[in-house]
Amino acid sequence: MGKLFSRRTVLVTGASVTAGLTVPGIAHAGGTGQVGFTLDAQTLDGGEQVTSITLATSRLGPLDPASLTTGTFGVHVKATSPIDTGGQDIGYDLDRPVTAARLDHHGNVVLDLSYGEGQPGGGTLGYITSKGRNVRLDLAYTITQHEPLRARHGRPVTLSRFTQGPLVNPEVDAFDYHTSRSGMKYRLYSPTRRNGKRPLIVWLHGGGEGASLPDNYYDNETTLRANRGALGFATGEAQGIFGGAYVVAPQSTSAWMDDGPRFAPLINEIVRDVLRTRPVDPARVYVAGCSNGGYMSVKMTTVYPRTFAASVPICGVVAAREPGGQPLVPDAELAAISTPTWLVASRDDDTVDPRANTVHAHELIPRSSMTLYDHVIRNGHQFPGHWSWIYVARNDPSIGGTHVWQWMARKRR
Repeated sequence: MGKLFSRRTVLVTGASVTAGLTVPGIAHAGGTGQVGFTLDAQTLDGGEQVTSITLATSRLGPLDPASLTTGTFGVHVKATSPIDTGGQDIGYDLDRPVTAARLDHHGNVVLDLSYGEGQPGGGTLGYITSKGRNVRLDLAYTITQHEPLRARHGRPVTLSRFTQGPLVNPEVDAFDYHTSRSGMKYRLYSPTRRNGKRPLIVWLHGGGEGASLPDNYYDNETTLRANRGALGFATGEAQGIFGGAYVVAPQSTSAWMDDGPRFAPLINEIVRDVLRTRPVDPARVYVAGCSNGGYMSVKMTTVYPRTFAASVPICGVVAAREPGGQPLVPDAELAAISTPTWLVASRDDDTVDPRANTVHAHELIPRSSMTLYDHVIRNGHQFPGHWSWIYVARNDPSIGGTHVWQWMARKRR
């Protein structure tokens, strides 16, 4: 059922490259013409993008900010897939417009780049349709200096060589890397507020964020870069609502729907490990997930009815994958769910039929809540109808004045 869960999310990874340049007739600053640079990224609602570049120029001494313009440097990027795509071109090769050039408080040059939802060339991921997977693209950025900078005393500064450094995304980087004893990889966010027992939120990703083991691709990255599902719960707003919460994001070795009964105990092992090693309140463990992860959120509450205080399945699947097939979650199992459940989907979802899945589950799960949107629109940009996880990641769903994060935070086993 690759087509059912395929979606195009754009994101990228930093590949270390070196780019050179020379501006004729301008002296190098103090004999040092080489600097490194980082790729500064943000995970937008539609996926991670490189939004700026920071050049490590502080060691060159004070620079005159008046000499820095949007035309001082040019930026070019070539993005390629790290694995075979079967002939599909998922990368790009283009110039990135510089929208602003400034000095940060360290004295480093920051080049702000044009970016936005649906804008090509900024994404850090590419979607391989034949594999149904997002992969981190290998990024090679080239910086070219077109005009000289000036030091505070007026001396021209020319940089002859630029060395690409890491991709930096503070929200993503706040999640530590882990691997369970069974070999499942996961990322874990630890709250700054740790006095007493804290809640734990389990985020289960969509089908495009699993591994592609035939290609030896299991990166523990795309779960946090393809969308804001896990990141939303680590924001200051969410942490305030939950009183400081751990957030764990396991990564499937394929897709949750491919083998849900086998994956359930592997996810549970991670939950038990976090409960054992961190000050987590076992009465406040929550599960949420999108698409494939929406299915797996429901599945976890059928297999482990006493583990979760609340469940938020988003655009998930419970119906049969093929006509005449067996339902992924039978009606009897849905009717037996005792975990408080809030389902979310959009009526214009053309990837997973909301009526046959979300609405059907809502009708059977006792005392469940449901939010159905007409479209998925944020900040004026309309996303595919399947991407209703965007709303949960921003705490938008509400019933009777209570938003979904507040509803979760109030639940106890």
